[in-house]
Amino acid sequence: MTQLAAQRRNKILDMIREDGHVRVNVLAKAFDVTEVTIRQDLERMEQEHLLRRVHGGAVLLDTDNRVESLSVLNRDNLPAKQAIAREAVKRIHDGETVILDSGSTTTEIAKLLNTGYQNLNVITNALNIALILGKNPGISVNVTGGEFKSPTLSLTGQRAADYFRGLHADKAFLATAGINIQTGLTYPSISDLPVKRAMIECADKVYLVADSTKIGRSAFATLGPLSLVDHVITDSNISSADRELFDKYKLKVIIAG
Repeated sequence: MTQLAAQRRNKILDMIREDGHVRVNVLAKAFDVTEVTIRQDLERMEQEHLLRRVHGGAVLLDTDNRVESLSVLNRDNLPAKQAIAREAVKRIHDGETVILDSGSTTTEIAKLLNTGYQNLNVITNALNIALILGKNPGISVNVTGGEFKSPTLSLTGQRAADYFRGLHADKAFLATAGINIQTGLTYPSISDLPVKRAMIECADKVYLVADSTKIGRSAFATLGPLSLVDHVITDSNISSADRELFDKYKLKVIIAG
């Protein structure tokens, strides 16, 4: 397998883990290859038990069980994500309005918010986060509309973005698939981009919450430069080289212990 083919298949895997499904014609246009090439990719990935092919595309394995159990797919590096969440909640106070993006790290933030908060307003596009916080009488939960994505239990697309029009939030806690000085903030799915932009535009302060394995990575779709966020909260495994690079570009980094 050539390096380009490997990179393409990795990005296809990221996309299907994000959306739950992919279509051959869409992938062919996105990667500027033939539909035959994409079908070969999907066939190989099915042989590796990464997905299941269906007519016109492929779907993620075990989606039904994940939706029924309300479990977010990506649980890698959980201790680091929990440390980031503990650092994030130090910046959330009673009476504020905060946005929680969908994702495994923001889910850990939601779990910590579930005790001791009063008059807290939370806006989210994640159904699992809404259910985590909805039982707390001290927290008002507002959920966007939009297209449902089963792997991330999230709502996405333009309708989700439109929900934020005219709203104001004190802080937003944003997730990402990749943080790269050259490519900026990147995501596996184009449909996420308008939602992330809308979250950023209506928040006074934006915190990017991302474990150190995301640093240096690039996903399929670019949101924009790292200057879109005010702070990055990451874990203590960030390399000294990455820390120096962020300092060079004057990106404010908070290291979770």
